Amino acid sequence: MPTQAKKLTFQPDVIIFDVDGVLVDVRGSFHRTTLETVRHFTKKRVTPHDLQRWKNRSGYNDDWKLSTAWVQSLGGKHEYDEVKSKFLELYWGSNGDRGHVHREKWLLPRPQLRRLGARAELAIFTGRVRRELDFTLDRCGVREFFAHIVTAEDVAKPKPDPEGLLAILNGRDPAKAVYVGDNIDDARAAQAAGMPFIGIVSPDIERSRSRGALLRELGAAAIFKSVKELEPRIARAAARKVRGASDRFAP
Repeated sequence: MPTQAKKLTFQPDVIIFDVDGVLVDVRGSFHRTTLETVRHFTKKRVTPHDLQRWKNRSGYNDDWKLSTAWVQSLGGKHEYDEVKSKFLELYWGSNGDRGHVHREKWLLPRPQLRRLGARAELAIFTGRVRRELDFTLDRCGVREFFAHIVTAEDVAKPKPDPEGLLAILNGRDPAKAVYVGDNIDDARAAQAAGMPFIGIVSPDIERSRSRGALLRELGAAAIFKSVKELEPRIARAAARKVRGASDRFAP
């Protein structure tokens, strides 16, 4: 397995983004849907705090898989297909009701996307399926900024396997790219690809401190509270590099 690059390239050739929790606030969509799905099948009280305990584990980047495991851990006998069906009903809506997908909020303003795109190629590697991603990119009008998009349906092995990252690079040096994500499997995928990783940990999420600590243990080069910090930090680091300063993020 490749080792993670020790230094982050602050003028990377490629910036690859995860979506949920990075480019999109999904507390009102995926997170709410997960909680309501588990409550539906178990009739038990579950909280955002409980959800983040699951999110801080490896192997639960897929919300359908997470919901099923959570239901079964609470004594539910329901199988994956049944849990997934209820999840999709709540997420997309049914019988004329608007689903929770409409509660999503795009987090990286178009002007910043445009400036980042002028510095590097932008790409997406997400655990979402294509339909979910297409809906969000088109509703928010941001598809044009991303040169390459890899979804869960485009890979044989999901995160933390680095297949999606390596497909985007297509033979290019991973040390000249960076993956921007928010969870354990994002960090492990970057580590396996030999690619620098930047963690996004919003202070608004439950257990944010423990999430940040876990990402640092997995070699995150930096932890930001918001993806909006990325563009100005890269711009300042590039300016310092021109002046001959050290190739590191300012604290």
